[in-house]
Amino acid sequence: MMRNIIVGAVCLVVGAGLTLTLFGDNLRGLFGASASALGGDWEPNAQTMGVSADFALKESDALEVAAAPMQAPMGGGAAPEEEREGGSDKRLARGKGGERSPGGGGLLEEKPAAPGAPSRAWFPETFLFEPLVVTDESGTATLPVRVPDRLTRWRVLALAHSRTGAQAGAVTSFAGTLPTYVDPVLPAFLRAGDSVRVPVQVVNTTDAAVETSLKVEATGAAVEGATRTVRVPARGSVVEYVTVRVSGPGPIAVRAALGDADSVEKPLDVWPTGRPVVQTWSGTLAAPRTLLLTGAADAQAGSERVRLQVYPGGLGVLRSELTSAGARGGSEDVAYALLLAGRAPELLTALGEPQAAEVLKAALSPKGARVASPPEAAGGLVDAEGVRVLVAQATQRALRLGRTPDVVSATLLVEGTLLHPDNPVLARLGERLAGWVAAAQRPDGTCQGGEGWTLQRLLVATADCARAVAAASGTPGGQRRAARFSTLASGALERNRAHVKDGYTAASLLASGIVTGALRDSLRAQVRDALKKREDGAAYLPVESGVVAANGEAPSEAEATALAVLGLEGDAKAPLADLGASLLAGYGPARGWGGGRANRLALKAVVSLFKEPLPARVRVVLERDGKPVAEGTYDAKALREVLSLEAPAAGSAGAHVWTVRAEPAVPGLGFALALSAAVPWKQEAQGGLELAVDSPREAKVGQPVEVTMQASTPSGLELELRHGLPAGVQVDAASLDALVAVGSVASWTSEDGAVTLKLRPRGQGEPFQVRFRVIPTLAGTLQAGASSLRVVARPDLVSYVPPATWAVR
Repeated sequence: MMRNIIVGAVCLVVGAGLTLTLFGDNLRGLFGASASALGGDWEPNAQTMGVSADFALKESDALEVAAAPMQAPMGGGAAPEEEREGGSDKRLARGKGGERSPGGGGLLEEKPAAPGAPSRAWFPETFLFEPLVVTDESGTATLPVRVPDRLTRWRVLALAHSRTGAQAGAVTSFAGTLPTYVDPVLPAFLRAGDSVRVPVQVVNTTDAAVETSLKVEATGAAVEGATRTVRVPARGSVVEYVTVRVSGPGPIAVRAALGDADSVEKPLDVWPTGRPVVQTWSGTLAAPRTLLLTGAADAQAGSERVRLQVYPGGLGVLRSELTSAGARGGSEDVAYALLLAGRAPELLTALGEPQAAEVLKAALSPKGARVASPPEAAGGLVDAEGVRVLVAQATQRALRLGRTPDVVSATLLVEGTLLHPDNPVLARLGERLAGWVAAAQRPDGTCQGGEGWTLQRLLVATADCARAVAAASGTPGGQRRAARFSTLASGALERNRAHVKDGYTAASLLASGIVTGALRDSLRAQVRDALKKREDGAAYLPVESGVVAANGEAPSEAEATALAVLGLEGDAKAPLADLGASLLAGYGPARGWGGGRANRLALKAVVSLFKEPLPARVRVVLERDGKPVAEGTYDAKALREVLSLEAPAAGSAGAHVWTVRAEPAVPGLGFALALSAAVPWKQEAQGGLELAVDSPREAKVGQPVEVTMQASTPSGLELELRHGLPAGVQVDAASLDALVAVGSVASWTSEDGAVTLKLRPRGQGEPFQVRFRVIPTLAGTLQAGASSLRVVARPDLVSYVPPATWAVR
């Protein structure tokens, strides 16, 4: 963990940044717990601690700091080394600290918690990230920070650089602890119906024995043995046990109080024991959206929940693409990267972010090399240096592609290259490519063509050529060339109107911008008639069999839908908002919409649909049958991020009318609604898959037990086997590695509550059986998860085995 922090800090020095990072929960290695499960997304109510970090780094103009808990290896991974006094277990201590003494020195003075102080409840994995701190003229910077409630020693790494490039660094540390404190040790999760024996550690760091009351209580759960008196020797610790029983799923909170000395509150998720059933719908908030949804009739009590995600449309997609576009490759992606960077300042301005646009313009100007402005200078929206590097890399690749381009590639590159007029290399390349495309026009007005081409492909290629030539009309010569090309091309499209049989081709012709009048109206009607609607109300343009793009390949549905948006823009009869909902739902930050052609068109479509700046405040309301279920009010800054509203949804079985609305209505906001529940598990077998699991029904804490799994599967299929584990049960990595070594499984992974095995294709009649070990770390009556066996290529083919109950002593 510390290595990652240091490397990240070194990388940020170039950007003139300061980073202060402190990492979270110390029980991750013990129970395989995720930080969110042990620390939780909990509203902090910790005491505020000011840390004044003074670094006398002369001639420095920027400082970078990384701070993390001091660590020790644990459970095969890195874990923080906690504060230890008088024999207490370092790995089980956490809490809040005091304040730095006026004299500095790097260590914090210990301050006991005042009587009645709020519970320690803030345990984030990473709690602070500061990318830039500028020192004063003496080279000193002071950074006040709020430290989480963990009781630990924190290590601070500071790196600085001067205006002349000189570098310096320093490492210091401070401790946060209490004279006496309490810490309940919780697993990553529990399941409904679990009864678990929870260890509660009490630590005394003073020189005198302490005798006081210990009280443990829980919100949403029952606690047995909750109140008692404990005596802790000087410089020592004791471990007490209480039994926590949970009945239904949902969040709970466990609170432990040690007299008036300390109290701590930790959140915990209780998972349902049934099979998850999730229904999702998406759309935009341009108008109130009403959905008729049918909830599961046999949902387990307490398992019904609804989650509404609200995310920005054009602005969110543009920011995400500016971050990830450079990670993708291919000739189409080069054209897309140039187009994205070239249009980004204009798009940011249109979306209400002029400051970010100016930062990006400065970075892309001829004098803008090595922009040192941090993301915060652009409101956190733009990594200007990253975009500059993206353009430089794309330029090199475009020059290689432009030496001997085919016409299809040239049509893609023209627009992106010409969007960088201050770059003479790209400007000249774009002009040359536009001439290349114009020269490919035939006397009949069509563009390209060749042996084996269909008329449908030829018409789409002609539309692409027309867009490319029109993009190069910024000079008098370019205007004359574009006018001649569009005149001939529009005539060719009119003559062949009767041969346009599908919506994709009609949308391509419309998006070319050269069709007008009756021809445009006719093509728009054809596209509207070809649109389809999903159950969630989103609209899309399907691609018929045999239809191809200009490159001869079948276009994606995202590309067709984007062309429909561009072609129908300004058409009052077109369901543009519903088409936008389909595009937003199909977007992924790592892959965009799937490829360079689709990304180029879809980004244009999204920004065209959602180009209005977001209002200062928006209230979002979710209703069921006219009654509010969840609501939230967000300001413009928050609306730059994905926002979530989640609430219980008891009584959702059967048909209900759900309504999502924004006040005011905002076309630039998309939403995704998920209605989830858990239903009873049933033994199921599909597609010849049969699974049997022999799990131990009794076990002892700390002692390995064996799990046996047998399967009957068709030959030649790659399979995935997932086995649910009770809370607090770890896998024995050595036994699973042994299965990989002998070829029984291809690979394995584990997570909170489950282990997944990847199985290689098996021969005809070849049996499958594996045994591996797991280790319980908590005592109690614990519910395991179900097990499943599925075909990787056919996720719908799956066999289930219902979960079992473990008794761990």
